[in-house]
Amino acid sequence: MTSSPSFRIVEIFESLQGEGHNTGMPAIFIRLGRCSLACSWCDTDYLRYQHMSIDDIFQAIATYTAKNIIITGGEPSIHPHLEMLLSALKVKGYFLCIESNALHTISPLIDYIAVSPKYCYEERYEKDCIAQADEVRIVVDIFKIGQPVTTEKKVSSQYEPPLAPEQIQLAQARFIAWCQNMANKIHAKHYFLSPLEEGGQMNILQTIALIGQLNARNEEEKHAKETIKPHWQLSLQTHKLANIQ
Repeated sequence: MTSSPSFRIVEIFESLQGEGHNTGMPAIFIRLGRCSLACSWCDTDYLRYQHMSIDDIFQAIATYTAKNIIITGGEPSIHPHLEMLLSALKVKGYFLCIESNALHTISPLIDYIAVSPKYCYEERYEKDCIAQADEVRIVVDIFKIGQPVTTEKKVSSQYEPPLAPEQIQLAQARFIAWCQNMANKIHAKHYFLSPLEEGGQMNILQTIALIGQLNARNEEEKHAKETIKPHWQLSLQTHKLANIQ
């Protein structure tokens, strides 16, 4: 007799989607443990989880009223039994969303795909990433401080020490080129930049300035080549601003 699989559950809760195109949407969040990346500024402790069965998960969400479920992480798409959970949720009539780093295949059972490619892992996205999503959200980490710390030396913050203007301009130009490359690789309906939060600070001014530069460059290329270019928008983690989960 085959035993039912267990799932690495960090947390399950009901709230409002706080970022991206679906901001404000009532949803049940199922956060799965572990990730295929290790960004130093990640705000999720995805290595602390408990094992739960599908029955346990349904018991946990039984009192919630939202009919949208956001599967998040960590990186949920690496879970070996995800398809079984998605199938069970689909039978119950839930609208299924996923938040992924775009490096792994996404189940066709997912109704809405939000991906967040990480610039600090630029090389991995050059090799492979998914080609289709509903939205792309990129954190503005132009100096790749999200790279895991491998030595005792602290990773240099983009807030200190001060850098020369030409260094910042070069880093911004490289980041913009990478964002455009991601837009070419991952076709989506919506594209967003999100500020990086580090030590309680967010680089919002830098983020909105880069959005302006991206859209201005896309307008120039659109007129020159008569091609459709994405319009980039700002995505904030409004759930943190509203002090909700």
